[in-house]
Amino acid sequence: MNDFFSDTFGLSPVLARVVSTVIVLGVIVVLRYALALVVGRRMSDVDLQFRARKTLTYGATIAAVISLVFIWLPFFDDLATFLGLLSAGLAIALADVFLNLAGWAYIVFRRPFKVGDRVEIAGTAGDVVDIRAFRFTLLEIRDWVDADQSTGRIIHVPNGTLFRDTVANFTEGFHYIWHEIPVLVTFESDWRRAEQMLRDALDQVSVPEDEARRVTERVSASRDYRISYSELTPNVYVSTRDSGVLLTGRVLVEARRRRGVEDIVWRHMLDAINGDPNVDLAYPTIRGYLPDLPDGDRRA
Repeated sequence: MNDFFSDTFGLSPVLARVVSTVIVLGVIVVLRYALALVVGRRMSDVDLQFRARKTLTYGATIAAVISLVFIWLPFFDDLATFLGLLSAGLAIALADVFLNLAGWAYIVFRRPFKVGDRVEIAGTAGDVVDIRAFRFTLLEIRDWVDADQSTGRIIHVPNGTLFRDTVANFTEGFHYIWHEIPVLVTFESDWRRAEQMLRDALDQVSVPEDEARRVTERVSASRDYRISYSELTPNVYVSTRDSGVLLTGRVLVEARRRRGVEDIVWRHMLDAINGDPNVDLAYPTIRGYLPDLPDGDRRA
């Protein structure tokens, strides 16, 4: 194409390559736009449309890079030394850019997460809503909002962060998590009765054991992860604190249902405690000892 413009229109080698670059990039952009329109008309599923458009964008980017290499690389045949120095300088100046591209390749080929997963990285947690060549985007949860609910903020995370921080995936493979709900009752309460109340509440929200068992067996059979739990049913653990007996309910829940599960459990507990005079919730208290004194000197 470069020779064609040079011979036909008498353009210099540099100008011919510029014209070739503009034409090739224009064709790629038009083709990508046309294919995106076809995808939008042929696919009714929004998720499939999103994935198809992302694939078209990646394909167009790769095609543009390859085309530019073929157009401009021969022009620098006599400048190998210059290009070597230039590439070394660019490698240093654009280290973060290359690191982000490496992170994108890691996401694409190793798939530590995908769009729709709930992850936590570098202290930020959220649902993955987009993945691009230089960064991925999270719909944030937590921060000032409790129980893993959304804050509504969009967080952009550089892909290179994957190589510096640990990534926690809430929904990959075994898509359940363990949630604990502490209930503190007074020492004077019938703590065994309170324990049964908490067990009854947990039974209402727990994942059926046979379903959880099937999930663990399927994940283990895939050989991606070795997940093994001897106990998948709800349980209550008993300990003491300064103000009373602490009952900690532990239950298996879906990753995005933590707050809903806690709401159901506490509603059940409050109704049960309200109807039972032998169980009271505890709060910080101070107990003192008053020695026997004459009636006139005794103080409250």
